[in-house]
Amino acid sequence: MDTSHVSSLELKHAGLEKRLEEEMNRPLPDNAVIQTLKKQKLRIKEELSQL
Repeated sequence: MDTSHVSSLELKHAGLEKRLEEEMNRPLPDNAVIQTLKKQKLRIKEELSQL
């Protein structure tokens, strides 16, 4: 297992989580952006689980 790859994926996941929280806390959150961020997070989580 390549730890730098795992670390990179974890950082991306955390960044997406932060962006998702920011979007959800906006006065008028954009549901399309929220769905896109959630899908990106899920893809990363699935990739991490396969390592």
